[in-house]
Amino acid sequence: MKKRVLFLCMHNSARSQMAEAYLKKFGGDNFEVESAGFKPAPINPLVIEALHEDGIDISSNPTKAVFDLFKAGQIFHYVIRVCNIAAQEQCPIFPSMAEMIDWSFDDPSTFTGSHEEKMVKVREVREKIKAQVKMFAEQKQLSEK
Repeated sequence: MKKRVLFLCMHNSARSQMAEAYLKKFGGDNFEVESAGFKPAPINPLVIEALHEDGIDISSNPTKAVFDLFKAGQIFHYVIRVCNIAAQEQCPIFPSMAEMIDWSFDDPSTFTGSHEEKMVKVREVREKIKAQVKMFAEQKQLSEK
């Protein structure tokens, strides 16, 4: 049985989108993955660019509201919040019997500087999310065997 995973953040425009993309890549057929946010906003163009560098295209991904998933009666095995620690009190929750996991990543929408300076920071977040998601996928796949 596929494990259902929901990644949550404030806007579903960066961190949760990256995590969803990487779990789809590393989790194969073992997971059904979605992402959502408290206040959905368009996907951050810097995130689209950073994932494109890694061979992943999220440019046409929709952004979703966590409330819509809840109202639709969605059920998840794991709900992973990817807000940074400073914003965790504002990070959305998803009421369910799912295992709640908190991963803290900086929000690319707060990065300042030139395009390249911001891209350096987005790439750092991308690599942290990629590593965390890969480890999660490996652990959950091993525990299912």
